[in-house]
Amino acid sequence: MEQLKGFYIHLVVFVLVNIMIITGAVIGNMNNGESFVDSFFNFNTFSTFIFWGIGVIFHGFKVFSYNPFFSKAWEERQIQKYMDADKNEMKKYS
Repeated sequence: MEQLKGFYIHLVVFVLVNIMIITGAVIGNMNNGESFVDSFFNFNTFSTFIFWGIGVIFHGFKVFSYNPFFSKAWEERQIQKYMDADKNEMKKYS
């Protein structure tokens, strides 16, 4: 439960801080003479959102026990592989 609470706090902070960063970046760029569209669709405006968002996604994967790379089936195959190797090693000495 503590991990879930931590994830939701992380998500809320992510949203609020990125709203402030994006708003500040757009207003700052518009004060420098750019149009709203040019200042809004600028990579620098969304770079924090993108990279921090990747972190939030991985945090969510951890909290909700989703692992697309090392699934339960992968884990079982690895265990079976090591068990088979041990069994073959034991046959050498029998």
